[in-house]
Amino acid sequence: MADADGMLVSHNQPRELSKSSLNKKDDKPQEKVHIKKLRLRQGNVVMQQSSSLDGKLPVFVFPQALTFYAGDHTTHKQILTLYNPYEFRIQYSVLCNNPSCFTVDQPKGFIRAKNSVDMIVTRTNVNVAEASERDRFRIAISEDGSRLVIGKKDVPAVLVKGVPEPRSSGSDSDQFQSVRAPSSHTGAPPSLTTHPITAYEGTRGPSLLLVGGAVICLAGLLLPTQGEGVPTTLPAYLHLHANVKIVLAYALGLLTYAILRPT
Repeated sequence: MADADGMLVSHNQPRELSKSSLNKKDDKPQEKVHIKKLRLRQGNVVMQQSSSLDGKLPVFVFPQALTFYAGDHTTHKQILTLYNPYEFRIQYSVLCNNPSCFTVDQPKGFIRAKNSVDMIVTRTNVNVAEASERDRFRIAISEDGSRLVIGKKDVPAVLVKGVPEPRSSGSDSDQFQSVRAPSSHTGAPPSLTTHPITAYEGTRGPSLLLVGGAVICLAGLLLPTQGEGVPTTLPAYLHLHANVKIVLAYALGLLTYAILRPT
């Protein structure tokens, strides 16, 4: 019986282990699914936070390159202007691959929306032998309160021997020439379209037609009314009916308004 019980126990134990192992195997996919959901949620949060300015924005700076002349001390200091044409505040930083030869006034700071900042760049080392053709400044911008760089631009800084070439002392008219008109096949000069100029006539008075109509209506109202029996020397056909006089009075009012209306 002991052996049989032992056999029974030995047979039962593997069955229980198999059930527990199956439960554990079933729990692993659930944990994986839960982890995937967490990762997806975290990924969505990151995308929502960085979706506004995750692309590279152009950096607007003037001039596009700085040229220093070793023989002209007036060129050892130059102004570099950085613009912010965007609707939000940005922060900037100016870096250099050869900082021992340059100094920059206000290398870091903030620029308000629709504004600009001027930085003074000074060339401290004017030894052409120690200068490099690859000297350049890198201007990086980021959103206010964030370290994520949303735009950058490199500005070359070149050191040249001697002094800049003097500009011509002549007037500006010496640098321009007259422009010829296109030649026609007939050889005749092109005709110009002219527009007549009319003199200013000022404010016109009332129309004579309106004045004449008003006078006729007024004269009709002054005639005697038919059926009144008032003795008069005028013939009977000049005696107007009362309804006719009402019409004349109405017409006289309209004509008076038209005459007195400001133009």
